[in-house]
Amino acid sequence: MKSGAPFSATIIALIVLAGCTSEARWFKGNLHTHSYWSDGDDFPEMIVAWYQDSGYDFVALSDHNVIAEGDRWISVTNTPGVKTTLGRYVEHFGSDWVEQRVEAGDTLVRLKTFAEYREMFVGPTFLTLQSEEISDYFERKPIHVNATNIRQVIEPQGGGSVVQVMQNNIDAVLSQREETNQPMFPHVNHPNYRWAITAAELASVRGEKFFEVYNGHHLVMNDGDSTHAGTERIWDLVVTSRLLTGHPVMFGLAVDDAHNYHDLDRDRANPGRGWIMVRANALTADALIGAMEEGEFYASTGVVLEDISVNDDEIRIRIAAEPGLEYTTYLIGTRRASFGDAIYASPADFIATRGEDSVIGEVLAVIEGSQVVYGMDGTELYVRARVTSTRLMPNPVNEGEYERAWTQPVVPE
Repeated sequence: MKSGAPFSATIIALIVLAGCTSEARWFKGNLHTHSYWSDGDDFPEMIVAWYQDSGYDFVALSDHNVIAEGDRWISVTNTPGVKTTLGRYVEHFGSDWVEQRVEAGDTLVRLKTFAEYREMFVGPTFLTLQSEEISDYFERKPIHVNATNIRQVIEPQGGGSVVQVMQNNIDAVLSQREETNQPMFPHVNHPNYRWAITAAELASVRGEKFFEVYNGHHLVMNDGDSTHAGTERIWDLVVTSRLLTGHPVMFGLAVDDAHNYHDLDRDRANPGRGWIMVRANALTADALIGAMEEGEFYASTGVVLEDISVNDDEIRIRIAAEPGLEYTTYLIGTRRASFGDAIYASPADFIATRGEDSVIGEVLAVIEGSQVVYGMDGTELYVRARVTSTRLMPNPVNEGEYERAWTQPVVPE
């Protein structure tokens, strides 16, 4: 088996259950979340505590163009909602922890730094990761790239096109990784937010392994519309075009992009909507990032998978079935035979000529039940799975959304 990528030739070996050590297990986490350090509506410690109390193993707070360091105070009078959240903050962490002062009749509250609040959650069962949402633009199009486990803030790099802006910010993250010798990675956020990033543009960047196939913000248009592809369609276009031009696949993340922690509503960016499950040997940044870069994770909005394995050209998925629920798995991929010996100069060239082709991202099989076995016959460029349950999401972005899970693309030999 191979994956079509220099790093991902080991994906299959890592995914196979027999290839994992006895300590390997699934860890639940969210990589895209906001606090009072930018445009979220709660204190960072309250947000981290919510994720910990809600059964997550790790979380990354990713505020816009900032990391939580330095001396910053917010105004109770001039910051919406702080009057309410401050009382909850003091109740939860105590008046000795919460620093306040009064200036000109206004109460100010100091925001704790990452170094400070991380210490509150240090332990073997929970991990906080420092992150930043590098928020850039090209001609009013918002181009956002998250940097997970970052060490120093990265200013938006700019550029002369959508692709250049993405590439410059991705390169800045990878450069910091090399300079600091710390595990970190970029991922491209919500491509359909204000229709900023097309499939051709996303497929053209280099050094990027991740993008958000599901984002829980109410304005990001995961499903597309009558004239724009949804993010799953974008994913299939990107993976197909990259493989046909000699480049690695791209992995799909599910994230919250949470900003609003108090008013739970479809018109708010609430927590708990999308997450990833990473199979790793330890709850450390090194282990999690290493596993993710080998594709050893899945994305979810509610469906839980017990196991994913690939062996002898068979993809096997075991769903953690809940009583009373039914599960349907769609095996999705593109077949090599659909393109013959065609050679494409670039992903953008491929998408320009074949972007509307119905053979890209076909449903190859539909399997009912909690045990999924799909035999690959070698004609597929790649195969990924989407598992859907009959339970509606409790707080969806769009009315009528069922809980789902997405596995990462597998490339047969």
